[in-house]
Amino acid sequence: MAVSLSTTVRNAMLDAITTAAGNGALLRIYDSTGTGRPATGGAVTTQVLLAELTCGTPFASPASAGVLTLSSITQDSSANNSGTPSWFRIVKSDGTTFVADGNIALSGSDLNMSPLSITSGQPVQVTSVTLTAGNA
Repeated sequence: MAVSLSTTVRNAMLDAITTAAGNGALLRIYDSTGTGRPATGGAVTTQVLLAELTCGTPFASPASAGVLTLSSITQDSSANNSGTPSWFRIVKSDGTTFVADGNIALSGSDLNMSPLSITSGQPVQVTSVTLTAGNA
């Protein structure tokens, strides 16, 4: 069964992410070491944090046409560890409150990243992030 949502509803769903994240949310990038990406909002245990970037204030402009575009994201000037990014987590600025997870790949993923490698001590920059609420 396929569900179709109006653009107004899709925008409201995306704007709820902005509300939940708040100003200065953190974008954390992890590799797939250990148990891989945890279940939605699950505890990060054996996964390796590669980088942590600070999202903008405001987190994003209001969603439009079912797309939420995050404001500018501050570069991580020194990556925590080396590895291959495989998933990300957005948490509130408190560093603990879960907002969203997604996959990372070269293309066709929740967050596309090129090159798909991070080196400890090197800067990490994410130039843009868009989240799309589609119809099932």
